[in-house]
Amino acid sequence: MSDPKLLTISGSLRAGATNRKLLAEAARLFGPAEVTEADLNLPLYDGDDEQASGIPEAVQRLADQIGAADAVIISTPEYNGAPSGVLKNALDWVSRTSNKPWQDKPVAIMSAAAGRAGGEKSQMLLRTFLVPFQPRVLTAPQVHLAASHSEFDEGGRLLSELYTETLEALMTALRAEIAR
Repeated sequence: MSDPKLLTISGSLRAGATNRKLLAEAARLFGPAEVTEADLNLPLYDGDDEQASGIPEAVQRLADQIGAADAVIISTPEYNGAPSGVLKNALDWVSRTSNKPWQDKPVAIMSAAAGRAGGEKSQMLLRTFLVPFQPRVLTAPQVHLAASHSEFDEGGRLLSELYTETLEALMTALRAEIAR
């Protein structure tokens, strides 16, 4: 049997974002898998542009990556109590494609944020944003990485044993959901 295909989606565009680091740790703890990182550097959704030019190639590529993945892992920052605009924009664009890539897709959500709640509000809203797409979003365990800038070593590994154990439990649950 081949390794599962995972798509990781970071709600932050920064190369050194802690959400990207958290996704890398999630993929490592998941175990053997074919991992692809999504690119959310997409144009802003505009219905007039869609009508004039259709679905942008980068958006269709993202939708195809979601559809081809056995599971998706999303890590979102929290900006002003919500997921990033970049992530919401990507969800809006993908919803305009014809292939319904999210439907019945196993999805694990996590967050890394500067605040002490670790992105709890952004996760709650992201779960709500995903409802219309009908994925199989895991409900637990929840990973809210607080003060995320100080939670990784120089190699990008999580420092906290508790965060590592919780993330590993989430990845175990995702692996089980793929097999379901």
